[in-house]
Amino acid sequence: MSQRHDVLVVGAGFAGLSAVASLLDRGMDVVVLEAAARVGGRVESAVFNDGTRVDTGAQFVCDDMENVIALLARYGKTLVHTPMAGESVVQPPGRDDDEAYARSRALRLQLRGLNPADPALAGLTVADWLAAQSVSPDTALAFRSTVEGLWCRPIGELPLWYLVSNDRRITNRQTEIEYFVGETIHSLAEDMAAALGSRLRTGHPVTRIATGPDGVEASAAGASIFARQAIVAVPPVMASRIAYEPGLPPKLSAALGAWRSGTVIKALVRYRRPFWRDEGLSGLVAWRDPVGLFSCDVSRDGPGATLVVFIAGPLAQSWRQGPEAQLRETILEKLAAALGAEAGNAVDLIVRDWTDDLWCGGGYGDTIFDMQARDAEDILRAGFGPIRFACAELSPSFPCYVEGAIVAGRAAVEAMSCRQ
Repeated sequence: MSQRHDVLVVGAGFAGLSAVASLLDRGMDVVVLEAAARVGGRVESAVFNDGTRVDTGAQFVCDDMENVIALLARYGKTLVHTPMAGESVVQPPGRDDDEAYARSRALRLQLRGLNPADPALAGLTVADWLAAQSVSPDTALAFRSTVEGLWCRPIGELPLWYLVSNDRRITNRQTEIEYFVGETIHSLAEDMAAALGSRLRTGHPVTRIATGPDGVEASAAGASIFARQAIVAVPPVMASRIAYEPGLPPKLSAALGAWRSGTVIKALVRYRRPFWRDEGLSGLVAWRDPVGLFSCDVSRDGPGATLVVFIAGPLAQSWRQGPEAQLRETILEKLAAALGAEAGNAVDLIVRDWTDDLWCGGGYGDTIFDMQARDAEDILRAGFGPIRFACAELSPSFPCYVEGAIVAGRAAVEAMSCRQ
C-alpha cells in the first residue's frame, strides 16, 4: 500500500518551507513537491565570474520584517546595510525633483488612507484615481513609476481597492531596502530545505490534485502522492494551473482566476570599483522616463562593486522583446547616462527575466486584476476541504515579500490545525 502522509506541501518557496517547518514542529509527516530543480521560488541566486554570489530574485529585508530577520539570525546569515550615502539621481532630471518625489510619497500615503471597502472605489483603477488628483506631471510620473515598479503591472489595470488593501499591509517604517544578505537570501531557503532530506522532491511539478474521503492524491512527475491534507504554497496563477478533481467550487475557481503575474527583469551589474561615489552619488537612480526603472548600490566591503537594476511592469514587457544583447546594452546606456560614462564599462552583467517564469509566473508577485474580486483573498485563505492555499500574496502583512511568504505559510498551518 502506498504511504499516506499527514500533509502534502506543493512548492518549496518561503511559504512552503515555512509551512513545512511549522508542520514538523507539530510532529507531522510531511512531503514537499517542488516543480523546479531548486528551492526558493521567487528567491534565486547566481554567481559572477569573480565568484561573488548575488540574489537574482528577492533580495532586500528591513528590521520591520521581524520573521525573516529572526530566520536570518537563526541560520547565521550576515545582514549588509545597503549603501545609501550620497545623492540619488532622477532621470531625466527636472526642476523640482525632490518636491515631485515628496509629493509622490504623499500621494501614496493619501491612497493608504482610503477604505478599500468604500463603494466609491468600485470600478476605479489606480490610473483613474491618479488622473483625478491635482498634481504636476512630474509628480504623477514619479507616482506611476513607483507603483508600477513595486506592483509590476500597469496602473491602468490595477483595481484601486486592491492597491489600497495591499499597500496598507506593507507597514515598514525603515526603508524596504535597508539590508541585503551577504550570503544571499537564497542561501537561507537552501539551508531551510537541507534539513528536509527525502521529504523534499524537486523536479516534481504537481499537475493534478484529487480530493476524496481519505484526503488528497497528487500527480507529479509520473508518481502519485497521498496525504490527508494539502497546502498549495505557490502563487495564485500557478495554483490555478493545477487540475483539481472534482472541480473546485465556482467561487474558489473564480478567486484563483482573478490574478495576473507581475512582470519584472532584474539585472546585477559588476564593476571594478564603486566609481559613482567619487561624485558623491549613492548609486540610487529613479527613472521617471522610462517608467518602471530603478537602480541602487548593493556592493559589499572588499574589491569590486555591484549595482542592481529593476525593470518592471510594461517596461519589462517592452524591453524583453528584443535580443538579450540589446537589453544588456540598453541597461548599460541608461546607467551611463545617469551615473557617468564609467557605468558603461561593466566587468560582468547578470540578467534574470522573471516574466512568464515557468514555475513562478513572474515577479514580484501576482496581482488581482478582476475589479469584482474583492473577496478573492479571503476565499483562497479559507481553502476547500483538505486543501489550503498559502503564498505571499495572501499574507496579512508584507504581501509579496519574503516576510509575507513566511507569515502566510505559518498561517496556513495554524488554520489547518484549527480545523482538525
